[in-house]
Amino acid sequence: MAKSKDQESIAPRDAALEVALETRGNDVILPVKAQPGAGKNEVRAVQDGALKVCVTQIPEKGKANKAIIEVLAKALKLRKSQITLASGDLASQKKFLIEGINESELRAKIATSLE
Repeated sequence: MAKSKDQESIAPRDAALEVALETRGNDVILPVKAQPGAGKNEVRAVQDGALKVCVTQIPEKGKANKAIIEVLAKALKLRKSQITLASGDLASQKKFLIEGINESELRAKIATSLE
């Protein structure tokens, strides 16, 4: 099967395996490729080992980061309080700390969100 740049042609479970998650004790670091100013809020695909998250909010005073947390919480069925921006405040490549979940549970939630 051919892979597109965003790997949208890959099965969701296989795409979820492409995300470069890092385990930190009982928590997981989730790499995110942010796309602010998009047409709609969504978890779109896996790109370069990161989950591509699109938000309509523009990158101004942390508004896009807050919107990304909301999109992640909804798509991954997590509480917003479980998600914290760990690095990349002003960059498109970000890392979010997801608390109280293990890597396999998070991969399953990512696969479901990509279906």
